Amino acid sequence: MSKQMTEIRWHGRGGQGAKTACLLLADAAFSSGKYVQGFPEYGPERMGAPITAYNRISDVPCTIHSNIYQPDYVVVVDESLLSSVDVTAGLSPEGAVLINSPKAPSALRPLLRGYSGGVYTVDARRLSEQYLGGYFPNTPMLAAIVQVSRVLEPDQFAADMEASFRHKFATKPQVIEGNMKCLLQSMKEVRA
Repeated sequence: MSKQMTEIRWHGRGGQGAKTACLLLADAAFSSGKYVQGFPEYGPERMGAPITAYNRISDVPCTIHSNIYQPDYVVVVDESLLSSVDVTAGLSPEGAVLINSPKAPSALRPLLRGYSGGVYTVDARRLSEQYLGGYFPNTPMLAAIVQVSRVLEPDQFAADMEASFRHKFATKPQVIEGNMKCLLQSMKEVRA
């Protein structure tokens, strides 16, 4: 997309890290010189409840201050939401939806209420369990949406994330290594 601003809506459940991934994406975009917004929509905040978060990433200052109703991309951190939330509401057919699932995108398209744009999947559960030792879907989903949307240049994104992890986990090098392996593998495993 050659537009100046990209809008991303995240759908997840409380405790899965959708809000954290949204804020990490905003940090990475800011590090690469973009204007950013990253914010959750607050509702009944409890573990397992559906949550929504938003990113605006722009080449020019962003003066819009509202939720995102017509996103360019949607990230679905929990596949079970497809049956209860209209995740593709307002989603541009020129954009895409990215779903955390071991299934092929074609298997999930029937659940997307007629959405005609791109559908991508990545098995964030398997990747996070393999590289992070537990179910932390936000790290692989963050990398996968960068790969799908190209909102950031992937190599620069990886370098910015490594710098962020080195700062955040300075005393835990194994955490840095696991997160970087998870990010890079997730970018390779996105399925269209």
